[in-house]
Amino acid sequence: VMFNHFALGIGLGTILFLIGYAIDYTLWRKLAPFVFVLALVATALVFVPGLGFEHGGGRRWLDLGFATAQPSEPLKLAAIMAAAAYFARFKDRMESWQSVAILGALAIGPITLLALQPDFGTLGIVLISIGAVFVAAGAQLRYILSIIVAAICILGLLSLTPKYAYLYERIDTFFNPESQSALHEGYQIRQSLIAVGSGGMWGRGYGQGVQKFTYLPEPMGDSIFAVVAEEFGYFGGGALIVLFLLLGIKGLNIAARAPDLFGGLLAVGISVYLVGEAFINIAAMLGLMPLTGIPLTFISQGGSAMLVALASAGILLNISSRAVRKSKAYA
Repeated sequence: VMFNHFALGIGLGTILFLIGYAIDYTLWRKLAPFVFVLALVATALVFVPGLGFEHGGGRRWLDLGFATAQPSEPLKLAAIMAAAAYFARFKDRMESWQSVAILGALAIGPITLLALQPDFGTLGIVLISIGAVFVAAGAQLRYILSIIVAAICILGLLSLTPKYAYLYERIDTFFNPESQSALHEGYQIRQSLIAVGSGGMWGRGYGQGVQKFTYLPEPMGDSIFAVVAEEFGYFGGGALIVLFLLLGIKGLNIAARAPDLFGGLLAVGISVYLVGEAFINIAAMLGLMPLTGIPLTFISQGGSAMLVALASAGILLNISSRAVRKSKAYA
């Protein structure tokens, strides 16, 4: 069933990739508010009895009958579109406190809905992505630092409540791997490190990994990087990291060459989302940060994530193509 959902995500994602590449990205500036509201409504539907259901410790999924969907995935792209549109529109206010008010207005919806599910991994990606747009739009450093401090304090307070106690356990596991909570929360990280280490320099070979059989949780999902490293070694895992680095560099280059401010901000947000998500996933699998539960971009098995990632890549390439056309027009 999971493979069917993954295949459906690739199929529909390829179609959306082509659509995103074909449509002039400036259209998304006009549609951004509507797309954002629609994504928020879809994300809220997970709380409707009989429609939304719980999986993996959070109520994040919709049962559509023929397939399941995770509406928080398109919310990532929708939030980036909205942030790019509003910060491009109010660019003259980026040096005042009003820029923080705009960011807060954009963030309050995703923060509320994703915290209630709870899905702090996705929430982190949304906030990092729109935060990158905020910075690229020219936000003042004092506002950026204030927001970061406030976010850390809020997260710390939430981790002390019963509903979000697992946050404390994950953080405690990261800093104290031998603690009692690590016996449960640290299992995935230990198995991931065993997989990565057993792969050696060149790996066991394609399909020859053993950790994915019963030992490693979510081997085709969140833990797919550990499987890649075990089967293709440090070389394969390192090559994958380099590819994501190149994607990030290319994305920021597209942003720098974008025909207008909206295109540049949209390219920054999409690039940070695609690459940031990948690096956070990889860092968690290597024990460099607490587990987040977010997928490895373009690789983890998950139809909703694949669909949105491919659609985002299509839009990014459209911005690039428009930049090339503009440069030729002035040549």
